[in-house]
Amino acid sequence: MAEGFKDYFSDTSDAYRTYRPDYPDGLFEWLAGLPPRRDAALDCGCGTGQASVALARYFPRVHAVDPSADQIANAISHEGVVYRVAPAEQTGLPGASVDLVVAAQALHWFDFDRFYPEVRRVGRPGSVFAAFSYGLLSIDADLDRIIGRFYHEVIGPYWPPERTHVDNGYRAIPFPFPEITAPPFAMEARWELEHLIGYLETWSAVREYRRRRGVDPLAALARKVRNAWGAPEVTRTIAWPLVLRVGRIG
Repeated sequence: MAEGFKDYFSDTSDAYRTYRPDYPDGLFEWLAGLPPRRDAALDCGCGTGQASVALARYFPRVHAVDPSADQIANAISHEGVVYRVAPAEQTGLPGASVDLVVAAQALHWFDFDRFYPEVRRVGRPGSVFAAFSYGLLSIDADLDRIIGRFYHEVIGPYWPPERTHVDNGYRAIPFPFPEITAPPFAMEARWELEHLIGYLETWSAVREYRRRRGVDPLAALARKVRNAWGAPEVTRTIAWPLVLRVGRIG
């Protein structure tokens, strides 16, 4: 296990793969058009490989690293993706070997002072680094109010401190590359009620609240959400605006 690695997700790798939303394909199409070459990409903090597999549509070789062996063990298999248990700060890749480096919902966990030199080391001339993140979901006014209060007031004190970067839209994260303005992107999904509850179960603050207090904060929330949702088999559109920081490595 990597030194200093804060493991908030290994114990929920199966749920993470099942319930986390997918990124829009247009995001990866846009990113793939930025570097001068399109031979290889690197996904840092890949989790179970949602972004890795999406990158494989545009890059013949995708390297995907995560410090959690459980996340890698549950990663989505794809012939174009090579997974490796390794921290983002020490990927093990040769120098000048990739054209695009991404960190999908992961940059806020990294040691910036060690990670950015690694990005420069593995990136080819003209390569690109992109970090993207999503915060609180949106459904409709009633459900947004219920889930928003839960997120901020009930489990708010139980989020890891790094979560502040997500809530702030990555504005306070240092970014040492000349930035490229990104078009707006958002994730969308059509979910039934139980899929939403499964997604909320993947929140690290839910598990930390349960661990510290010995009670499940989702029980009361689920009752309120069910009342506002209506028939459980009804599907609703869930949306997450994406925040991007994109820059030219060198």
